[in-house]
Amino acid sequence: MIYKEFIERESRRQRETITLIASENYASKNVMEAVGSIFSNKYAEGYPGKRYYAGNQVVDEVEEWTKDLGLRVFGLKKDEWCVNVQPYSGSPANMAIYLALLSKGDKVMSLKLSHGGHLTHGHKVSFSGKLFDFVHYGVGDDGWFDYDEIAKQAKENKPKLIVTGATAYSRQIDFGKFRQMADEVGAYLLADISHIAGLIAAGLHPNCFDWVDVAMTTTHKTLRGPRGAVIFSRKKLAADIDKAVFPGLQGGPHVNSILGKGVAFEEALTEEFVEYQKKVIENAQFLSSELTDLGLEIVTGGTDNHLLLLDLSDKQYGAGKYQDVLEKIGIVVNKNTIPGEKRSPLDPSGIRLGTPAVTTRGMGRDEMKKIAFLINQAIGGVGQDGFDWGRLEKEVRILSSRFQVFFR
Repeated sequence: MIYKEFIERESRRQRETITLIASENYASKNVMEAVGSIFSNKYAEGYPGKRYYAGNQVVDEVEEWTKDLGLRVFGLKKDEWCVNVQPYSGSPANMAIYLALLSKGDKVMSLKLSHGGHLTHGHKVSFSGKLFDFVHYGVGDDGWFDYDEIAKQAKENKPKLIVTGATAYSRQIDFGKFRQMADEVGAYLLADISHIAGLIAAGLHPNCFDWVDVAMTTTHKTLRGPRGAVIFSRKKLAADIDKAVFPGLQGGPHVNSILGKGVAFEEALTEEFVEYQKKVIENAQFLSSELTDLGLEIVTGGTDNHLLLLDLSDKQYGAGKYQDVLEKIGIVVNKNTIPGEKRSPLDPSGIRLGTPAVTTRGMGRDEMKKIAFLINQAIGGVGQDGFDWGRLEKEVRILSSRFQVFFR
């Protein structure tokens, strides 16, 4: 059957290439077993104890188990916080939060996409930008948040909701300063921690939960779980959040995915997970320093987390060209806008690099040094007649072959 061929081809691609996309990771065998389990067959519209279909006794236990684990992962008290584990992915999860807290046309303030934000943080092509009045803050010329400037914008615009969180910001976020801004204008504060949730769970990034009203995270990035999302909310907001998820946006939840989230949360409570997150950051920082030593420029000069942004604005071509040649030799990255972008978003000046996936495979400092060398060689080879791309491809395959894609 052809589906088996698809699986084999993708398995081979993942085995033979090096994934440096910051939003990708490898789920454990336990997570994949849960997602591919018999729970794929069950329809469970509603919430535990309040389903619209029969036969959900075990499903109710699964959902409550996953919710309890989610709160434990982030050290949250049940009498203060609630969690909804039903969102299909990050985009509808953000939509549910907006629907719960806002009315159509309300003003929201968030990080602009070109400076590291997300489509659902109010971009004009997204539902968020079409339904709500978003104003955007950015980073300074140095690529760092200028909290004084952001606070000034908040006072001028008086949004009902402030969104913090990013997809391409390599420095720690001071959630306390965003809380102060929100309090000064009477706004809710939402943290989209989809990228850094694993780091927060491991105690390696400032905790947002001391400051925010709502937090949303996907579960497939640094949390190393299935594709999906969860929403954490203060108890007083939980009923509105739940209604916005179901019946506001979604029908029956994907119970198999909820089970997978529970497995990922259980794995995140281990000491092994903490050590893994430490290595993710160490690998990102070492990769950044190696690239810098080779003469390449990194936005903000480095990283505090799992990703870094390579600035190629001084190169002959747009980042799309370099993304393509890197994939040609087996290094998978994504082109990305940079602060002060002068090129088209379709072919910008930056490349985003992340270390969660390679760290899951067991790679460390030696491999980061080799990867930096290969990236630099590939970038330098673009436009050179007779450049030996086969040599680089062979080196990538040799390196990749030493590390398993699947774990546990």
